[in-house]
Amino acid sequence: MVVVDGRCANPKCTCSPCLCGDDCKCGGGTKLGDLELQVMEVVWAAGGGDVTARGVADALPVYAYTTVATVLNRLSRKGVVHRRLEGRTTHFTAVGTQADRAASAMLDALATSNNPGASLEKFVRTVSPAEAAELRRALRSRS
Repeated sequence: MVVVDGRCANPKCTCSPCLCGDDCKCGGGTKLGDLELQVMEVVWAAGGGDVTARGVADALPVYAYTTVATVLNRLSRKGVVHRRLEGRTTHFTAVGTQADRAASAMLDALATSNNPGASLEKFVRTVSPAEAAELRRALRSRS
């Protein structure tokens, strides 16, 4: 890791202090798997507060503590959670809300389209009437 003024030089680093070693890869990926989403549900439920791997593992008793700890560290490298070492305990906090994450995923999908207009049109045709009303409300509030 390259350290500048006591901090990792990677602007996407989510560790405090950086725990990645010589090659910080925080913020490297965006797609989340099923288990990562289950872990994030627990982290988001903390309402912006921090959680520990033990706390998340207790909330997801089907999975081993080591599995949950590995997933949380992977989420940190992806830039989805911020990781902070306090004594011997690592604390994790969500980077953004669940709504932020959903909006980012929609924008990522739109960015990969070779015809964003057609993609938006298809999206609008497939949402429920309640979702369409919510979309209209959001668009009106933007103006």
